[in-house]
Amino acid sequence: MMLPARSFSVSIAMDARALYELIWQPEFFPKWALGLAESDLRMEDGRWQADGPEGPIHIRFTPHNAFGVMDHFVDTGEGPEIHVPLRVVENGAGAEVIITLFRQPDMDEERFAGDIKLVNRDLRALKKLVEG
Repeated sequence: MMLPARSFSVSIAMDARALYELIWQPEFFPKWALGLAESDLRMEDGRWQADGPEGPIHIRFTPHNAFGVMDHFVDTGEGPEIHVPLRVVENGAGAEVIITLFRQPDMDEERFAGDIKLVNRDLRALKKLVEG
């Protein structure tokens, strides 16, 4: 089954490689991705964990790579992991940060719209954090 998907992006005035090197680490996510977790990420039992809106969550991240891929996979403990593709790509002298949000099978339109707002808020927060 294919899931409905929406992609969102923000342009950031910084070299794409430099931006990726600054933000790829899981510990950096709580500084801007407030929609991901309601607490700092912590490593427990070999997995990243945090407090989510509906309880504890486990998060795994793609390893550091040369392609600007910062995907993460969220396990809420209910159903399969939620894949969140995230890319940093070159945009001229700057960078584009692109995130794709998949509407999960048990998610109604209202909840999906709420997640869309969170993603866009987080992208704006990242731009502000990086550009000052």
